[in-house]
Amino acid sequence: MDRNAGLYRDLDRILLTKEEIAEKVRELGKQITRDYEGKTPVLVCILKGASVFFADLIREIELPMTLDFMAISSYGSATKTSGVVRILKDLDNDILGKDVIVVEDIVDSGVTLNYLKQILFQRGASSLRIATLLDKPARRKVKDLKVDYMCFDIPDAFVVGYGLDYDQKYRNLPDIGVLSPRIYEK
Repeated sequence: MDRNAGLYRDLDRILLTKEEIAEKVRELGKQITRDYEGKTPVLVCILKGASVFFADLIREIELPMTLDFMAISSYGSATKTSGVVRILKDLDNDILGKDVIVVEDIVDSGVTLNYLKQILFQRGASSLRIATLLDKPARRKVKDLKVDYMCFDIPDAFVVGYGLDYDQKYRNLPDIGVLSPRIYEK
């Protein structure tokens, strides 16, 4: 994809290149493989944002695993969380007694993941860890939320690309960039 054309024009800057992302995803896959040796974890992709990261990550994990998907919203088309969490698509399979790894695109306020953790433990997950592509601790509202696996710690900026969107756009950018405020401050 031409970085001087199209969707790239809406970015203030590229924060992470596709090459940097690929390297970190490989490292994370190796770490999860080591940590879950002898186990069959359930990896839960949080749709839609984590789908690109999830697809790349599972190919780097050298273990038997099962996959499931959830869609959760606390944003709508806004750039900040509303604080109200809604499950739009629930798990298809029972997680009772299973080791669960929730795969998220970005941990921001922590409100959504804190809510999700409570629900999954109520459903009987024997263990639950969070894997995220991006962590934005400057915006954390849930201070005790533990992120177990993280690729990048990023500054407080509105980012898009590699699955992350603004109003359902920019997910197809192979890099992650800071979206220009002129796009969302209308």
